[in-house]
Amino acid sequence: MTTGGRSGNNVAMAALDTVAPLSPDLLPAALALNNDHAAELSLLDDARFRQLVAWSWYSAVIGPADALILTFDPSSPYDSPNFRWFQSHYPRFVYVDRVVVAPRARGRGLARRLYNAVFEKARAENLPMVTCEINLDPPNPGSEAFHAAMGFSAVGDATPNGKAVRYFTKAL
Repeated sequence: MTTGGRSGNNVAMAALDTVAPLSPDLLPAALALNNDHAAELSLLDDARFRQLVAWSWYSAVIGPADALILTFDPSSPYDSPNFRWFQSHYPRFVYVDRVVVAPRARGRGLARRLYNAVFEKARAENLPMVTCEINLDPPNPGSEAFHAAMGFSAVGDATPNGKAVRYFTKAL
C-alpha cells in the first residue's frame, strides 16, 4: 500500500525528465521555449530555428518543452560571432549555443542533465572541450554560477554586435 501516490509521481517525473533528441514534432514547442527567453537567447523565426537545428551537432529536449539545448561542432556553417570566436581559438570543441529551462521546470536538474548528455556524446566522439558564452550585459549571475559548478572556466570577453559576453570552456 502506498500513501499519497508519491512514488508513482516520482516515476512519472523521471520519465518526463528524460533527455531526448529534438524530433521534428517537438520543433514548434522548442521554438516557443526559445522565444519565451529571447532576451537571453535571441528571438528566432521558424525558418531560422529549423536551420540551426539542421546545422547542430546535437540538439535535445526534456519533456515537450521543459528544457532545450542546441550545440555545434567546428564544422558547422553557423554564423554566430560567438561561435566564430571559438572556431578561431580552438580546433576541436562543442559549442553550446543555447540552453534553456522553462520556469515551471526549474529546480529539477534539467540543465545539468542536458549538459551531461553533451559531455557524454563529446567524450564518445573524442571532442576535448565544451564551450559557451554568457551575457555580461544584462548580467546573468545564475548562469555564471551554474557553469562554474559544472567545471567551466572563463577564457575571454568580447563585445560582438555591441553585446558584452564572456567566453567559457570545460575540458573533458
